[in-house]
Amino acid sequence: MATARDYRQRQRLRRDRHGRGLRGTLYPASLPVATSRAERFDALVLDALEPIEARWRHELTKLDVAVDDVPEVREDGRTATDGVLHDGVVPLSRLVPAGVDRTGLPTRARIVLYRRPLEARAKDPAELADLVHDVLVEQVAGYLGVEPDVIEGD
Repeated sequence: MATARDYRQRQRLRRDRHGRGLRGTLYPASLPVATSRAERFDALVLDALEPIEARWRHELTKLDVAVDDVPEVREDGRTATDGVLHDGVVPLSRLVPAGVDRTGLPTRARIVLYRRPLEARAKDPAELADLVHDVLVEQVAGYLGVEPDVIEGD
């Protein structure tokens, strides 16, 4: 049997303290406006990686692609320089070679794209897509040890 107390608890779950809050999400999840900037960037990276991966599928089986918001800064204020693609002094991406982690388990090679520096350099979404594609081509070429023109097939 439902009591008045149960009813009040259900009401609190749907509204804020004063009863004027939103009942649900502002936009349905199916609309593009409902995605965050990070989710849109992840989709952009997947779109840029798809043609590269289709052409070099067998060579890229042991390579992971990751997205990070900003580059990691060491305690001394410097960033790692090996395998890093820079724009001036700001890292845009990094190629982390395969190795062994702290626990002794083997790790796969990984390309890490830094979302915030890449977004800061693009004026519009089309330019950001081109920049992400260029950075991925550059890093995949570095991973495979070939020229970037070979990766794009020009």
